[in-house]
Amino acid sequence: MDQSILTEEIQSFIHNNIEADINQLALQKNKFPNTDWTSILNQIAAKQKAKTKLPTWFNTANILYPSKISVEQTSSERTAEYKSQLVSGKSLIDLSGGFGVDDFYFAQKVKQVVHCEINEALSDIVKHNFEQLKASNIECFSGDSYEILKSRNEKPDWIYIDPSRRNDAKGKVFMLTDCLPNVPENLDFYFGFAPNIMIKTAPLLDITAGLSELKNVKAIHIVALENEVKELLWVLEKDYTKTIKMVTANLLKNETQELRFELDAENQAHFGLPQKFLYEPNAAIMKSGGFDVVSSQFKLDKLHHHSHLYTSEALIDFPGRRFEIQQVIGYNKNEMKPFLENQKANITTRNFPDSVENIRKKWKIKDGGNLYCFFTTDVNNNKIVLLCSKLS
Repeated sequence: MDQSILTEEIQSFIHNNIEADINQLALQKNKFPNTDWTSILNQIAAKQKAKTKLPTWFNTANILYPSKISVEQTSSERTAEYKSQLVSGKSLIDLSGGFGVDDFYFAQKVKQVVHCEINEALSDIVKHNFEQLKASNIECFSGDSYEILKSRNEKPDWIYIDPSRRNDAKGKVFMLTDCLPNVPENLDFYFGFAPNIMIKTAPLLDITAGLSELKNVKAIHIVALENEVKELLWVLEKDYTKTIKMVTANLLKNETQELRFELDAENQAHFGLPQKFLYEPNAAIMKSGGFDVVSSQFKLDKLHHHSHLYTSEALIDFPGRRFEIQQVIGYNKNEMKPFLENQKANITTRNFPDSVENIRKKWKIKDGGNLYCFFTTDVNNNKIVLLCSKLS
Protein backbone atom coordinates (compact mmCIF):
# COMPACT_ATOMS: atom_id res chain seq x y z
CA MET A 1 0.00 0.00 0.00
CA ASP A 2 1.63 3.24 -1.19
CA GLN A 3 1.06 5.70 1.64
CA SER A 4 2.28 8.62 -0.49
CA ILE A 5 -1.07 8.52 -2.35
CA LEU A 6 -2.65 9.79 0.87
CA THR A 7 -0.70 13.04 0.89
CA GLU A 8 -2.84 16.15 0.74
CA GLU A 9 -1.43 17.20 -2.64
CA ILE A 10 -2.18 13.88 -4.36
CA GLN A 11 -5.61 13.51 -2.76
CA SER A 12 -6.45 17.01 -3.94
CA PHE A 13 -5.26 16.14 -7.45
CA ILE A 14 -7.44 12.99 -7.49
CA HIS A 15 -10.45 14.99 -6.29
CA ASN A 16 -9.95 17.75 -8.87
CA ASN A 17 -9.62 15.26 -11.76
CA ILE A 18 -12.47 12.93 -10.88
CA GLU A 19 -14.29 13.84 -14.11
CA ALA A 20 -11.15 13.78 -16.27
CA ASP A 21 -10.41 11.45 -19.18
CA ILE A 22 -7.88 8.91 -17.86
CA ASN A 23 -6.39 8.39 -21.31
CA GLN A 24 -5.71 12.11 -21.60
CA LEU A 25 -4.23 12.26 -18.09
CA ALA A 26 -1.93 9.35 -18.93
CA LEU A 27 -0.25 11.49 -21.60
CA GLN A 28 0.66 14.16 -19.07
CA LYS A 29 3.93 14.35 -17.17
CA ASN A 30 3.84 13.00 -13.63
CA LYS A 31 3.40 15.96 -11.29
CA PHE A 32 4.44 13.82 -8.31
CA PRO A 33 7.82 12.18 -9.12
CA ASN A 34 7.98 10.36 -5.76
CA THR A 35 4.77 8.45 -6.50
CA ASP A 36 4.08 6.08 -9.37
CA TRP A 37 1.95 7.90 -11.98
CA THR A 38 0.07 4.73 -12.94
CA SER A 39 -0.95 4.23 -9.30
CA ILE A 40 -2.37 7.75 -9.14
CA LEU A 41 -4.28 7.26 -12.40
CA ASN A 42 -5.66 3.97 -11.07
CA GLN A 43 -6.99 5.77 -8.00
CA ILE A 44 -8.83 8.23 -10.23
CA ALA A 45 -10.23 5.52 -12.53
CA ALA A 46 -11.36 3.33 -9.62
CA LYS A 47 -12.90 6.27 -7.76
CA GLN A 48 -14.81 7.23 -10.91
CA LYS A 49 -16.36 3.74 -10.86
CA ALA A 50 -17.21 4.15 -7.18
CA LYS A 51 -19.15 7.39 -7.63
CA THR A 52 -22.55 5.79 -8.18
CA LYS A 53 -21.78 2.22 -7.11
CA LEU A 54 -20.11 3.04 -3.77
CA PRO A 55 -21.20 6.56 -2.76
CA THR A 56 -20.15 6.08 0.89
CA TRP A 57 -16.58 5.28 -0.18
CA PHE A 58 -16.59 8.02 -2.82
CA ASN A 59 -17.68 10.66 -0.32
CA THR A 60 -15.25 9.62 2.44
CA ALA A 61 -11.83 11.27 2.61
CA ASN A 62 -8.56 9.31 2.22
CA ILE A 63 -10.09 6.14 0.80
CA LEU A 64 -7.68 3.90 -1.09
CA TYR A 65 -8.83 1.88 -4.09
CA PRO A 66 -7.53 -1.37 -5.59
CA SER A 67 -7.60 -1.85 -9.36
CA LYS A 68 -10.55 -0.50 -11.36
CA ILE A 69 -11.49 -4.11 -12.19
CA SER A 70 -11.72 -4.96 -8.47
CA VAL A 71 -14.12 -2.06 -7.95
CA GLU A 72 -16.17 -3.19 -10.96
CA GLN A 73 -16.42 -6.72 -9.56
CA THR A 74 -17.31 -5.80 -5.99
CA SER A 75 -20.86 -5.63 -4.65
CA SER A 76 -22.67 -2.33 -4.96
CA GLU A 77 -23.85 -0.66 -1.78
CA ARG A 78 -27.46 -1.35 -2.75
CA THR A 79 -26.94 -5.11 -3.03
CA ALA A 80 -24.71 -5.18 0.06
CA GLU A 81 -27.40 -3.46 2.09
CA TYR A 82 -29.93 -6.03 0.86
CA LYS A 83 -27.65 -8.89 1.96
CA SER A 84 -27.23 -7.36 5.40
CA GLN A 85 -30.98 -7.72 6.03
CA LEU A 86 -30.57 -11.50 5.86
CA VAL A 87 -28.12 -11.90 8.76
CA SER A 88 -28.27 -11.37 12.50
CA GLY A 89 -26.50 -12.44 15.67
CA LYS A 90 -23.17 -11.72 17.31
CA SER A 91 -20.60 -12.65 14.67
CA LEU A 92 -19.96 -13.28 10.98
CA ILE A 93 -16.81 -14.33 9.14
CA ASP A 94 -16.33 -13.51 5.47
CA LEU A 95 -14.03 -16.08 3.86
CA SER A 96 -13.48 -14.09 0.65
CA GLY A 97 -13.61 -10.49 1.79
CA GLY A 98 -12.45 -8.64 -1.33
CA PHE A 99 -12.94 -4.86 -1.15
CA GLY A 100 -15.11 -5.26 1.96
CA VAL A 101 -18.35 -3.61 0.84
CA ASP A 102 -20.52 -6.50 2.02
CA ASP A 103 -18.72 -6.62 5.37
CA PHE A 104 -19.25 -2.91 5.98
CA TYR A 105 -23.01 -3.52 5.80
CA PHE A 106 -22.89 -6.82 7.70
CA ALA A 107 -21.15 -4.93 10.50
CA GLN A 108 -24.26 -2.80 10.90
CA LYS A 109 -26.33 -5.92 11.66
CA VAL A 110 -23.95 -8.14 13.68
CA LYS A 111 -21.65 -7.19 16.54
CA GLN A 112 -18.37 -8.55 15.11
CA VAL A 113 -17.29 -9.19 11.51
CA VAL A 114 -14.09 -10.92 10.40
CA HIS A 115 -12.79 -10.04 6.91
CA CYS A 116 -10.49 -12.67 5.35
CA GLU A 117 -8.58 -11.86 2.17
CA ILE A 118 -5.78 -13.94 0.66
CA ASN A 119 -4.31 -10.91 -1.15
CA GLU A 120 -2.23 -9.14 1.49
CA ALA A 121 -2.08 -5.82 -0.37
CA LEU A 122 -5.88 -5.75 -0.76
CA SER A 123 -6.32 -6.71 2.90
CA ASP A 124 -4.16 -3.74 3.93
CA ILE A 125 -6.22 -1.38 1.73
CA VAL A 126 -9.49 -2.65 3.20
CA LYS A 127 -8.22 -2.33 6.77
CA HIS A 128 -7.18 1.26 6.08
CA ASN A 129 -10.56 2.06 4.52
CA PHE A 130 -12.53 0.61 7.42
CA GLU A 131 -10.62 2.96 9.70
CA GLN A 132 -11.64 5.93 7.52
CA LEU A 133 -15.23 4.66 7.49
CA LYS A 134 -15.14 4.25 11.31
CA ALA A 135 -16.19 0.60 11.02
CA SER A 136 -14.51 -0.40 14.28
CA ASN A 137 -16.20 -3.79 14.66
CA ILE A 138 -14.48 -5.38 11.63
CA GLU A 139 -11.19 -7.31 11.95
CA CYS A 140 -9.06 -7.91 8.86
CA PHE A 141 -6.87 -10.98 8.35
CA SER A 142 -4.73 -11.84 5.34
CA GLY A 143 -4.17 -15.45 4.33
CA ASP A 144 -5.97 -18.68 3.47
CA SER A 145 -9.49 -18.40 4.92
CA TYR A 146 -9.60 -22.16 5.52
CA GLU A 147 -6.60 -21.88 7.84
CA ILE A 148 -7.86 -18.68 9.45
CA LEU A 149 -11.18 -20.34 10.27
CA LYS A 150 -9.37 -23.31 11.85
CA SER A 151 -6.87 -21.23 13.80
CA ARG A 152 -9.48 -18.91 15.34
CA ASN A 153 -11.43 -21.91 16.63
CA GLU A 154 -14.50 -19.74 17.21
CA LYS A 155 -18.16 -20.38 16.44
CA PRO A 156 -19.56 -17.49 14.38
CA ASP A 157 -23.28 -17.23 13.74
CA TRP A 158 -22.68 -16.84 10.01
CA ILE A 159 -20.12 -17.75 7.38
CA TYR A 160 -20.27 -15.67 4.20
CA ILE A 161 -18.54 -16.80 1.00
CA ASP A 162 -18.20 -15.18 -2.41
CA PRO A 163 -16.30 -17.87 -4.33
CA SER A 164 -14.42 -16.88 -7.48
CA ARG A 165 -14.10 -18.98 -10.63
CA ARG A 166 -10.70 -20.55 -11.19
CA ASN A 167 -8.93 -19.44 -14.35
CA ASP A 168 -8.77 -23.02 -15.65
CA ALA A 169 -12.59 -23.20 -15.51
CA LYS A 170 -13.09 -20.78 -18.40
CA GLY A 171 -15.34 -22.15 -21.11
CA LYS A 172 -16.88 -24.75 -18.82
CA VAL A 173 -20.42 -24.79 -17.50
CA PHE A 174 -20.42 -22.68 -14.34
CA MET A 175 -20.28 -25.01 -11.32
CA LEU A 176 -19.46 -24.22 -7.70
CA THR A 177 -16.82 -26.95 -7.72
CA ASP A 178 -14.96 -24.85 -10.31
CA CYS A 179 -14.59 -22.00 -7.81
CA LEU A 180 -12.28 -21.06 -4.98
CA PRO A 181 -12.99 -21.85 -2.26
CA ASN A 182 -14.64 -25.11 -3.31
CA VAL A 183 -17.82 -24.72 -1.25
CA PRO A 184 -19.47 -28.11 -1.96
CA GLU A 185 -16.26 -29.91 -0.96
CA ASN A 186 -15.85 -27.88 2.25
CA LEU A 187 -19.51 -27.59 3.29
CA ASP A 188 -19.32 -30.07 6.19
CA PHE A 189 -16.17 -28.32 7.40
CA TYR A 190 -17.95 -24.95 7.36
CA PHE A 191 -21.00 -26.32 9.17
CA GLY A 192 -18.64 -27.53 11.89
CA PHE A 193 -18.10 -23.87 12.77
CA ALA A 194 -21.32 -22.02 11.94
CA PRO A 195 -25.01 -22.98 11.75
CA ASN A 196 -25.73 -20.49 8.94
CA ILE A 197 -23.94 -20.00 5.64
CA MET A 198 -24.59 -17.46 2.90
CA ILE A 199 -23.04 -17.98 -0.52
CA LYS A 200 -22.99 -15.30 -3.19
CA THR A 201 -22.72 -16.47 -6.79
CA ALA A 202 -22.86 -14.82 -10.17
CA PRO A 203 -26.21 -14.84 -12.05
CA LEU A 204 -24.60 -17.19 -14.58
CA LEU A 205 -24.96 -20.10 -12.17
CA ASP A 206 -27.94 -22.29 -13.06
CA ILE A 207 -30.23 -22.67 -10.05
CA THR A 208 -30.83 -26.39 -10.68
CA ALA A 209 -27.07 -26.95 -10.95
CA GLY A 210 -26.47 -25.05 -7.71
CA LEU A 211 -29.06 -27.13 -5.88
CA SER A 212 -27.42 -30.32 -7.15
CA GLU A 213 -24.12 -29.27 -5.56
CA LEU A 214 -25.38 -27.87 -2.26
CA LYS A 215 -27.35 -29.25 0.68
CA ASN A 216 -29.41 -27.72 3.49
CA VAL A 217 -30.50 -24.81 1.28
CA LYS A 218 -33.14 -22.80 3.11
CA ALA A 219 -33.61 -19.89 0.68
CA ILE A 220 -32.38 -18.54 -2.62
CA HIS A 221 -32.45 -14.78 -3.20
CA ILE A 222 -32.17 -13.49 -6.76
CA VAL A 223 -31.05 -9.87 -6.53
CA ALA A 224 -31.41 -7.49 -9.46
CA LEU A 225 -30.44 -3.82 -9.56
CA GLU A 226 -32.51 -1.67 -11.92
CA ASN A 227 -33.75 -4.84 -13.65
CA GLU A 228 -30.29 -6.39 -14.15
CA VAL A 229 -29.64 -9.54 -12.13
CA LYS A 230 -26.44 -8.98 -10.15
CA GLU A 231 -26.15 -11.96 -7.83
CA LEU A 232 -27.70 -15.10 -6.40
CA LEU A 233 -27.65 -15.53 -2.63
CA TRP A 234 -27.84 -19.07 -1.27
CA VAL A 235 -28.85 -19.20 2.41
CA LEU A 236 -27.97 -22.52 4.05
CA GLU A 237 -28.87 -23.72 7.54
CA LYS A 238 -27.29 -26.73 9.20
CA ASP A 239 -29.53 -29.83 8.99
CA TYR A 240 -32.29 -27.91 7.15
CA THR A 241 -34.35 -30.24 4.93
CA LYS A 242 -37.69 -28.44 4.50
CA THR A 243 -39.08 -26.51 1.54
CA ILE A 244 -36.76 -23.99 -0.13
CA LYS A 245 -37.99 -20.41 -0.24
CA MET A 246 -37.36 -18.46 -3.47
CA VAL A 247 -37.17 -14.67 -3.20
CA THR A 248 -36.78 -12.35 -6.18
CA ALA A 249 -35.80 -8.75 -5.43
CA ASN A 250 -35.48 -6.04 -8.05
CA LEU A 251 -33.88 -3.01 -6.37
CA LEU A 252 -35.15 0.18 -7.96
CA LYS A 253 -34.44 3.82 -7.09
CA ASN A 254 -37.44 4.30 -4.80
CA GLU A 255 -38.75 0.79 -4.24
CA THR A 256 -37.97 -2.92 -4.23
CA GLN A 257 -40.08 -5.23 -6.36
CA GLU A 258 -40.29 -8.53 -4.50
CA LEU A 259 -41.85 -11.90 -5.22
CA ARG A 260 -41.71 -14.83 -2.79
CA PHE A 261 -42.71 -18.42 -3.33
CA GLU A 262 -41.78 -21.93 -2.33
CA LEU A 263 -39.66 -23.88 -4.75
CA ASP A 264 -41.43 -26.92 -6.25
CA ALA A 265 -44.79 -25.87 -4.75
CA GLU A 266 -47.67 -26.55 -7.11
CA ASN A 267 -48.97 -23.39 -8.77
CA GLN A 268 -51.65 -23.55 -11.42
CA ALA A 269 -51.24 -21.05 -14.25
CA HIS A 270 -54.28 -19.62 -16.02
CA PHE A 271 -54.07 -19.15 -19.78
CA GLY A 272 -55.90 -16.77 -22.05
CA LEU A 273 -55.75 -14.56 -25.13
CA PRO A 274 -54.47 -10.96 -24.92
CA GLN A 275 -56.76 -8.58 -23.05
CA LYS A 276 -56.37 -4.84 -22.37
CA PHE A 277 -53.06 -4.89 -20.44
CA LEU A 278 -49.77 -6.76 -20.85
CA TYR A 279 -47.19 -7.58 -18.16
CA GLU A 280 -43.53 -8.54 -18.53
CA PRO A 281 -41.83 -9.87 -15.35
CA ASN A 282 -38.62 -8.24 -14.17
CA ALA A 283 -35.25 -9.92 -14.69
CA ALA A 284 -35.11 -11.45 -11.20
CA ILE A 285 -38.42 -13.26 -11.73
CA MET A 286 -37.30 -14.42 -15.16
CA LYS A 287 -34.17 -15.94 -13.58
CA SER A 288 -36.25 -17.68 -10.88
CA GLY A 289 -38.36 -19.65 -13.33
CA GLY A 290 -41.49 -18.97 -11.23
CA PHE A 291 -43.69 -18.34 -14.24
CA ASP A 292 -46.78 -20.22 -13.06
CA VAL A 293 -46.43 -18.49 -9.68
CA VAL A 294 -46.81 -15.10 -11.37
CA SER A 295 -50.10 -16.18 -12.94
CA SER A 296 -51.54 -17.62 -9.72
CA GLN A 297 -50.33 -14.92 -7.30
CA PHE A 298 -51.37 -11.95 -9.41
CA LYS A 299 -54.42 -13.65 -10.96
CA LEU A 300 -53.21 -12.98 -14.50
CA ASP A 301 -53.72 -15.00 -17.65
CA LYS A 302 -50.56 -16.36 -19.25
CA LEU A 303 -50.40 -16.03 -23.03
CA HIS A 304 -48.70 -19.39 -23.56
CA HIS A 305 -46.86 -21.96 -21.44
CA HIS A 306 -43.51 -20.83 -22.88
CA SER A 307 -44.18 -17.14 -23.56
CA HIS A 308 -43.87 -15.76 -19.98
CA LEU A 309 -46.06 -12.77 -20.78
CA TYR A 310 -49.26 -12.05 -18.86
CA THR A 311 -52.49 -10.20 -19.50
CA SER A 312 -55.56 -8.82 -17.71
CA GLU A 313 -58.59 -6.65 -18.35
CA ALA A 314 -57.97 -4.45 -15.28
CA LEU A 315 -54.62 -2.78 -14.54
CA ILE A 316 -52.74 -4.04 -11.46
CA ASP A 317 -49.46 -3.27 -9.65
CA PHE A 318 -46.83 -5.65 -10.99
CA PRO A 319 -43.12 -6.43 -10.41
CA GLY A 320 -42.03 -5.67 -13.96
CA ARG A 321 -43.01 -3.63 -17.00
CA ARG A 322 -46.66 -2.82 -17.76
CA PHE A 323 -48.18 -2.00 -21.13
CA GLU A 324 -51.55 -1.16 -22.62
CA ILE A 325 -52.29 -3.28 -25.67
CA GLN A 326 -53.39 -1.09 -28.59
CA GLN A 327 -53.64 -3.77 -31.26
CA VAL A 328 -53.16 -7.51 -31.72
CA ILE A 329 -52.16 -8.56 -35.22
CA GLY A 330 -51.15 -11.83 -36.81
CA TYR A 331 -47.59 -12.37 -37.93
CA ASN A 332 -48.23 -12.32 -41.67
CA LYS A 333 -47.62 -9.94 -44.56
CA ASN A 334 -51.17 -8.64 -44.86
CA GLU A 335 -51.41 -7.58 -41.21
CA MET A 336 -47.78 -6.62 -40.57
CA LYS A 337 -47.19 -4.35 -43.57
CA PRO A 338 -49.66 -1.52 -42.79
CA PHE A 339 -48.74 -1.35 -39.10
CA LEU A 340 -44.98 -1.91 -38.91
CA GLU A 341 -43.18 -1.78 -42.24
CA ASN A 342 -40.78 1.22 -42.31
CA GLN A 343 -41.92 2.24 -38.82
CA LYS A 344 -40.02 2.94 -35.58
CA ALA A 345 -40.61 0.57 -32.64
CA ASN A 346 -39.08 -1.16 -29.61
CA ILE A 347 -39.12 -4.91 -30.24
CA THR A 348 -39.17 -7.81 -27.77
CA THR A 349 -39.50 -11.49 -28.66
CA ARG A 350 -40.89 -14.12 -26.28
CA ASN A 351 -41.38 -17.72 -27.46
CA PHE A 352 -40.98 -16.64 -31.07
CA PRO A 353 -39.02 -18.38 -33.85
CA ASP A 354 -37.33 -15.27 -35.28
CA SER A 355 -34.75 -12.94 -33.75
CA VAL A 356 -35.17 -9.21 -33.16
CA GLU A 357 -32.41 -8.52 -35.68
CA ASN A 358 -34.10 -10.55 -38.41
CA ILE A 359 -37.50 -9.02 -37.69
CA ARG A 360 -36.07 -5.50 -38.01
CA LYS A 361 -34.33 -6.40 -41.25
CA LYS A 362 -37.32 -8.18 -42.78
CA TRP A 363 -39.85 -5.45 -42.01
CA LYS A 364 -37.45 -2.46 -42.09
CA ILE A 365 -38.35 -1.47 -38.54
CA LYS A 366 -36.13 1.19 -36.93
CA ASP A 367 -35.28 1.09 -33.24
CA GLY A 368 -36.84 3.50 -30.71
CA GLY A 369 -40.00 5.56 -30.44
CA ASN A 370 -43.04 5.12 -28.21
CA LEU A 371 -44.39 1.95 -29.80
CA TYR A 372 -43.54 -1.34 -28.05
CA CYS A 373 -44.01 -4.55 -30.04
CA PHE A 374 -44.04 -8.02 -28.52
CA PHE A 375 -43.58 -10.84 -31.00
CA THR A 376 -44.86 -13.96 -29.29
CA THR A 377 -47.06 -17.07 -29.46
CA ASP A 378 -50.55 -17.21 -28.00
CA VAL A 379 -52.35 -20.01 -26.18
CA ASN A 380 -53.66 -21.34 -29.52
CA ASN A 381 -50.07 -21.54 -30.87
CA ASN A 382 -50.61 -18.65 -33.26
CA LYS A 383 -47.71 -16.28 -33.95
CA ILE A 384 -48.91 -12.81 -32.99
CA VAL A 385 -47.63 -9.26 -32.51
CA LEU A 386 -48.84 -7.08 -29.66
CA LEU A 387 -48.65 -3.36 -30.38
CA CYS A 388 -48.43 -1.60 -27.03
CA SER A 389 -47.85 1.69 -25.25
CA LYS A 390 -45.72 1.62 -22.10
CA LEU A 391 -47.25 2.50 -18.74
CA SER A 392 -45.43 3.85 -15.69
